[in-house]
Amino acid sequence: MEQLHAIVSGKVQAVLYRDFAQQEAKKLSLNGMVRNLPNGNVEVVAEGERNELELLMRQLRCGPYQAKVDDIETKWLLATNAYTDFIIEKTPDVLR
Repeated sequence: MEQLHAIVSGKVQAVLYRDFAQQEAKKLSLNGMVRNLPNGNVEVVAEGERNELELLMRQLRCGPYQAKVDDIETKWLLATNAYTDFIIEKTPDVLR
């Protein structure tokens, strides 16, 4: 099991990107989370088998209809098994 950590930039907020990411991850039986970041990016953490994570990455690059993905910064890590589902988290409280 591996973990994909992705920061998605572009027009990815207010276009149902988090819902899209959650639906695609659940279709692939992945666990993790997605959330908006204060700088306008979206963070995705997904855990599962490498093949399914790569399929999720392809979908994240496309996004929902109104999204425009400019870039995805990725890190591949060992799975932590910290998630039992794929959830949408609230935006973190950080200084803006």
